[in-house]
Amino acid sequence: MIWMHQPRLIAPILLLCTWVLWSGNTLSEQPSVLIKTARVSQQPVSETLTAFGVLEPDPDQVLSLSLPRAGLINRVWVRLGQRVKSGDALLEVITAPDARMQYLQAQSAVDYAQRELERNQHLFEEQLATKGQVDAARKNLEDAQATLNALKARGVGFTKQTLRSPMDGIITRLDLSQGQRVQADSTAMLIASEQRLIARLGIEPEDLTRIQPGLPVTIRSVFVPEITIATTVREVHAMVDPATHLVEVLAPIPQQQIDHLVLGSRVIAELQLTIQDALVVPRSAVLTQNGQAYIYLVDTGKARRVSVKQIIDSGNQIAISGALQAGDEVVVTGNYELTDGMAVRVTP
Repeated sequence: MIWMHQPRLIAPILLLCTWVLWSGNTLSEQPSVLIKTARVSQQPVSETLTAFGVLEPDPDQVLSLSLPRAGLINRVWVRLGQRVKSGDALLEVITAPDARMQYLQAQSAVDYAQRELERNQHLFEEQLATKGQVDAARKNLEDAQATLNALKARGVGFTKQTLRSPMDGIITRLDLSQGQRVQADSTAMLIASEQRLIARLGIEPEDLTRIQPGLPVTIRSVFVPEITIATTVREVHAMVDPATHLVEVLAPIPQQQIDHLVLGSRVIAELQLTIQDALVVPRSAVLTQNGQAYIYLVDTGKARRVSVKQIIDSGNQIAISGALQAGDEVVVTGNYELTDGMAVRVTP
């Protein structure tokens, strides 16, 4: 009887041994993640504000060239964006017939007034005219001469005249073309100094209170990003541009760096708002979940999740605050696979 019940006792014992061996192997083979780490550092960091803009001529160095008289544009020697030197021919204007007739009439009025003055002076010497008549004739001559001089200053005395550049610069605006008839005092073109450029930047209205003149700015060209220009804010405008819905900020370009840039180029600017000491980690170390930022620290071979607050985003690094300190080992690669308390293996 005893030997017949032995198989029933042996089966449970074998199952128990198998479970113990399996449990031992499972505990000894806990999952771990291969990671890469970096040290938390404490260093000065600056909060920056990124803005986009365009290079334009300095408004203080733009000359408006207008036509003093009505006429016909006979020739135009320049184009929009062209560089010109002082004295270069810009355009040729033929004086309008009615303006020319006005000039000839003014000349005739001067001649007549001159003769009238001489006649009245002669009569006065013969006591046939009064001193008042002589003074009136002299005033008429002065008035006629003033009118003629004004017309000469406007160039009406010339049948044809060549307009020349008064300065070195770039044609930034051209409002006329060959064969066009123009009225007096019409704006012909704008000439901007090539040696005085500004970056016209646009910022969001809510950031206006943090921007002030003298704030450091780093400017980079969109097309040539390796060119870096250090400057400061010169002006902060006080209204929203109706076209861009942004507030304009002007930053001058140093003259020694103007040769590297082209007028009208698009630029990216970083405005340095504040500088403070903070705990800094690489950008890849910071993760977010449901709007909460967190990192993983390595503590005795295991990952420890720590909630943090992002203070300043400075590009490749982020300044944070939380339950950590300088020198802590933070996970920068492989952190997406981690959970709190998971075993880790650090890449040598």
